[in-house]
Amino acid sequence: MNNQEIASLSLKKIGISRKSVKISPAELTRTSYFSDEQLIPLIIQPAVANVNILEWANQNQETIHTLLIKHKALLFRGFNINSPTQLDQLIKATSKGEPISYNDRSSPRHEISGKIYTSTDYPAEQSIFLHSESTYCLTWPQKIYFCCLQPAETGGETPIADTQKIFQRISPQIRDKFINKQVLYVRNYNDGFGLTWQNVFQTLDKAIVEEYCHNNAIEFEWKTGDRLRTKQVRPAVIKHPITGVEVWFNHAAFFHVTTLEPRIYQALISEFSEADLPHNTYYGDSSPIEPETLTEIRAAYAQETVTFPWQAGDILFLDNVQVAHGRKAFKGNRKVLVGMSEPCSYSNLKPNK
Repeated sequence: MNNQEIASLSLKKIGISRKSVKISPAELTRTSYFSDEQLIPLIIQPAVANVNILEWANQNQETIHTLLIKHKALLFRGFNINSPTQLDQLIKATSKGEPISYNDRSSPRHEISGKIYTSTDYPAEQSIFLHSESTYCLTWPQKIYFCCLQPAETGGETPIADTQKIFQRISPQIRDKFINKQVLYVRNYNDGFGLTWQNVFQTLDKAIVEEYCHNNAIEFEWKTGDRLRTKQVRPAVIKHPITGVEVWFNHAAFFHVTTLEPRIYQALISEFSEADLPHNTYYGDSSPIEPETLTEIRAAYAQETVTFPWQAGDILFLDNVQVAHGRKAFKGNRKVLVGMSEPCSYSNLKPNK
């Protein structure tokens, strides 16, 4: 008789039987913040060893949804996520429907698996200004996920900012002007800088590009030499589809040529006319956005920016409407994946006025 059998027999003699202890899903995790002053993201970590985040997420879908709406950004840390497959499964467990494709592209990315992409293939030495994903499109993701497989040696953080607070920091006069006029996005393709239209629209067929533009309220013009110019007017401020809170939701500053790093800005304005810049923004009536207005908008983003270091296995889960994101420059190898879900259209939203 081995030691385990002897112990079991002894327990029976004194009337004690073994019972399995069940831990509720809520007791498997704990939450915290990086500091009392920094309320995004909400950090969710395992409270006990070997918590399977996919099983936990499937059992707590409604809780996760409630936490995301309330806290706007969730950071899952310590769950040993290390593959695009796991990210794909987590998206499916915490979203309504499948991950969605990256259409009408503005940032260089490549597909890793299914609809999981590199977060960006932008050069490491360049930072990326904060923005909500795809605000220039008619339809955009409500949810976006970043998964860190390998942090950079230095830098490479994904800064985030609360878009409701950004909106509140911008003066009422500027907000009202953008609400009334909206934002015009002008893009030029195949002029030797930026993404080609073949990459952006993921096709070599001009007819498919034209059909996409017709279906998505985009004006287009084919220029000489197989080049393309597009124009589209979109809202600058929207109400959150669930909470109804007004948020700053646009690429007005992100795409404006003056937001670029100085050396890139100088190179572009010396090479291109204003009409042929790879990206630029205006008010919706084509009038220029004042330099002081852009300065105030950029300052509002900066004042609300929250930055924290990545750890391998982290997943940053954002309400894309409530939280903007960017990227810091970095050194060393950095592997961060992105996935998106739950498409929403401007036509589904309540008007601001």
